[in-house]
Amino acid sequence: MGKKIAVERQLSSVKRYLTDKGYDVVNLEQNSELSGIDIKDYDAIVITGQHRDMLGYENTITKSPVIDAAGLTPEDVESQIKRSIGGDFNG
Repeated sequence: MGKKIAVERQLSSVKRYLTDKGYDVVNLEQNSELSGIDIKDYDAIVITGQHRDMLGYENTITKSPVIDAAGLTPEDVESQIKRSIGGDFNG
């Protein structure tokens, strides 16, 4: 099973890219706790950066890295995920 990554809905190209690379990717909703997603269960969280605290990240305790995808290609996002979670994950 691939690494679990939560990605904001607006980042559809990042979601497709990571899915194709073998990651287990889900849409991250604005009210994630209401949609059944617990961000603590994911290896990384990818956001657009438009609303940095829209999910309460600054108030949420999580060991998962939060990656701001603003200005990054899907490949750049994957590189940051690999750096953040360590090792060379290959799907």
